Amino acid sequence: MKKICKIAELSEDEFFDYFIKTLKTKITRWDYFVNWEKVIKNVEPIERELNLLNYLIGKEDFIKEASALILDYPQTIKAIPKLLAIRENSVEVLVDVNKFIYEYFDFSTNKPTKDEAINFAKFLLNSGIGELLKDRKIKNLVDYVIGIEVGLDSNARKNRIGSLMESIVEVFVADACAANNADYINQATASKIKNKWGITIQIDKSSRQIDFAINKSNKLYFIETNFYGGGGSKLKSTAGEYITMNKYWNKQGIEFIWITDGQGWKNTQLPLREYFDQADYLLNLHMLQKGYLNKILEKF
Repeated sequence: MKKICKIAELSEDEFFDYFIKTLKTKITRWDYFVNWEKVIKNVEPIERELNLLNYLIGKEDFIKEASALILDYPQTIKAIPKLLAIRENSVEVLVDVNKFIYEYFDFSTNKPTKDEAINFAKFLLNSGIGELLKDRKIKNLVDYVIGIEVGLDSNARKNRIGSLMESIVEVFVADACAANNADYINQATASKIKNKWGITIQIDKSSRQIDFAINKSNKLYFIETNFYGGGGSKLKSTAGEYITMNKYWNKQGIEFIWITDGQGWKNTQLPLREYFDQADYLLNLHMLQKGYLNKILEKF
């Protein structure tokens, strides 16, 4: 019988059913929605330039006013990409479809000629930002760019779920280690393990990082963790990867523990069961709450 099933005093089928029935729906916390520190950090370097560009709000002769402003304050050029959520320092715009003629804009320019200043002013107008400024549809460019950065940051929410899961799991890892006179490293590498505990491990690739490595009396436990709110091919590939990983670590005498959760597994149970059939440890957040990790460490 699997080690985790012995601890839970359940058959393998009973344990797997228990796992599926206790999956969480969400792990959303306050820091999931927006990384405000990152947003403000991205705005601060161009805040003064944005305030200079605020001068253009309500200006009817936009090309004249914008080009004059750019000539007087060429540092404003570097703020232009932010107005359109452009991350690059240069862009090429197709200006003639019939002849496929492109116009090149280099936003790192710091000494524009009069013609270049006019072209940057036209860029603002033709991209739509100039019209919004002319019509006072934008009241303040600093606030506007903060809004853009919030929108861009929302794309990172998928990655934040992984970080949120790790932060939740770490609470239980720390508690279990404290209760069992054990130590742990997060984002562990072979060199970190060697340097901290003097234990040498073999790794399958140089970039390998383990979410958590626990050391109790020189016995190692490696933990990988993730959360899947929805289904998809990623779940199947992850399960397959962890089957291989479990065997790889077990050959070195290392216990591998996969802690995963989320409703995505309810519709993708087969690959998860394939992993469970070949591994000793599979936990979810409910099981952590019930002290299963602590019980695992108690056995050694």
